[in-house]
Amino acid sequence: LGSGCDASAQTRTRAGLRVRPVGDGPLAADAAGSAVLVVLLAAIRFGAALICLAVAFLAVLCNNLWISNMTAGRGWIALALVVFASWRVSRVLLGAYLFGLASILHLVAQGLGLAIPGNLLAMLPYVATILVLVLLSRDAIRTRLYAPVSLGQPWQPGQ
Repeated sequence: LGSGCDASAQTRTRAGLRVRPVGDGPLAADAAGSAVLVVLLAAIRFGAALICLAVAFLAVLCNNLWISNMTAGRGWIALALVVFASWRVSRVLLGAYLFGLASILHLVAQGLGLAIPGNLLAMLPYVATILVLVLLSRDAIRTRLYAPVSLGQPWQPGQ
């Protein structure tokens, strides 16, 4: 929710025009007559539906069964991807390809017959995640620049 997302998605679609003001200033959106609680709940439900689809994809298509710890730290990488994207949708694709490349690099190296230990290459996605987070944390002001203004602030109707 908020100003951090790409302007094209948030200023050209009806859903974007409803979600963006709620993320930037729920009090102002409420004063303008928007149903803030409805928009917030719809955004949460949409996010939860995407999470359910991701888990179903991981369980059914990738592993063919439900097993314990099947995410293997990918949730942490997904959170790092949000930070890397700086709340901009266009950067999510770049980050997803970066982390995906780091994830399959050990398979490619083994296929090419490189004499690099597989365990060393298997930890590349996590090392890449840490490096990206360290590089982005150097400038906290720039990181907060794109985040929604009301992120983490409670909102109650009638404030």
